[in-house]
Amino acid sequence: MSYAIVGFGKIGQALAHAFARNNIDVTVASRRSPEALAPQARAIGPNVVAKSLREALAADTIFLAVPFEEHREIAKALPSWQGKTVIDTMNTLAPPAELDGLPSSGFVAKAFTGARLVKGFNHLIAAKLAADPVVEGGHRVVFLSGDDEDATAPVAALAKQLGFAPVKLGKLNEGGALVQGRGGTWGRLIFQDLFKKEQ
Repeated sequence: MSYAIVGFGKIGQALAHAFARNNIDVTVASRRSPEALAPQARAIGPNVVAKSLREALAADTIFLAVPFEEHREIAKALPSWQGKTVIDTMNTLAPPAELDGLPSSGFVAKAFTGARLVKGFNHLIAAKLAADPVVEGGHRVVFLSGDDEDATAPVAALAKQLGFAPVKLGKLNEGGALVQGRGGTWGRLIFQDLFKKEQ
């Protein structure tokens, strides 16, 4: 399984730290050139490699960590997203009317034709996401939601590999609504920093 992070702002870098901490290879890309990203990527860890957007999109699983308004530009970069899993880490407070009445991830899914979309890693601020998620025998919770269980399960497995405790919330328009912004208000689980003890 190959992984990429598209967007190398605070959230993208926080995710890169999680991969580096666990010696898992990840490609990073953004609007800036790979050469511009390379020093920052190297500083995070040797497993974090800056590449072009096209090269990054060759990965099986892609974290979408760009500002919400830019996701459609990224979606246009591939003619088809068939076979890809896209993890939506973005947040928006756009009014429902601007999102065709859909949850934000449902709106994003429409742009990524053929992809299996999972909402996740979006409810924590970047500093918390970048920190070691293993604390005193507990693991920091990341919430996941998606309409395709076959996509959510491998993302949950990756979250565990990265040291987090994945908690599945169900479908995007059900539990997923708890971790999405909607018309100026945040879902109830946004910014909740929770830990789960090992069972």
